[in-house]
Amino acid sequence: MTLKPQDLDWAARAAALPLDGRWFCDGERREPLAATFDKHSPLDGRLLGAVTRGGQAEVDAAVASCRTAFDDGRWAAQSPSQRKRVLLRWAEQLLAHRDELALLECLDMGKPVRNAWQVDVPGAARSLQWTAEAIDKVYGEIAPTAANALALVQREPVGVVAAIVPWNYPLLMAVWKLAPALACGNSVVLKPSEKSPFSALRLAELAIA
Repeated sequence: MTLKPQDLDWAARAAALPLDGRWFCDGERREPLAATFDKHSPLDGRLLGAVTRGGQAEVDAAVASCRTAFDDGRWAAQSPSQRKRVLLRWAEQLLAHRDELALLECLDMGKPVRNAWQVDVPGAARSLQWTAEAIDKVYGEIAPTAANALALVQREPVGVVAAIVPWNYPLLMAVWKLAPALACGNSVVLKPSEKSPFSALRLAELAIA
């Protein structure tokens, strides 16, 4: 039997939910290189934990990691079908961790947990699925030219992409920016809002699960 959101004991789950505010880089959580800040829940002011502030040292390390990953072709050189499989698997991970992600959205930015469970998490998964399915269906083009000329339009990744996400809809907006950039073969540095960082951090972990 599949439980509905109203059937779950969200308070008990919140009490047991591990919250990790360390930043994520090069496939792993890392200890802060400089400062942290205390993140409190807008629900009741409870302390959720210390979060990496993301100063110059973290930014430089993240950009360097993304540049290395792009230049060595571990992602950009993957075939369209392989990138599609990875994004589809990522979407499956979001749905498999639906309860946890919904609760993170609730604690972190105050959204009603049932709404996050019913809208935000499945919406983020669908966005990943839609973008993944487009990877092997968006082609290059032949531009209209004179009879004695040929102009080809070829879509290529640009390199390292920086994405900034606001506090509202943090999971959905992170996916809206990550999915198309990654689908094209780019590497991405994502900066979530300091008001709602936890779902983005968990999202990064699920990408390599």
